[in-house]
Amino acid sequence: MIVYILCFALFLVGIYGALTKRDLIKIILSIGIMGYAVNLMFILFAYKTGASFAILTKEGINTNMVDPLPQALILTSIVIELGITALLVTLAIRLFEKYKTFDITKIRRLSG
Repeated sequence: MIVYILCFALFLVGIYGALTKRDLIKIILSIGIMGYAVNLMFILFAYKTGASFAILTKEGINTNMVDPLPQALILTSIVIELGITALLVTLAIRLFEKYKTFDITKIRRLSG
């Protein structure tokens, strides 16, 4: 139970950083933290105590096994998060080249 609360606290840290920080790099890191918290929570929901690998045994199909579908979905989510992070970093670099700052309040003032 405590692990779920810690995952939720990690998600709240990401939300806090994304909503309150003014630096683009800190906002990108906060979005990454939120993604990792969601992935961890999803894996924890799929966890079964005492379960084994999802493989066939000599006796037939193993009935007490971990579902491999959430693991595959999390791998896909990690790849998508990597692409989103790369896009956000590229956008931050282009904004820095144009405005010479990562501060979003200054960028808002400079845009016309």
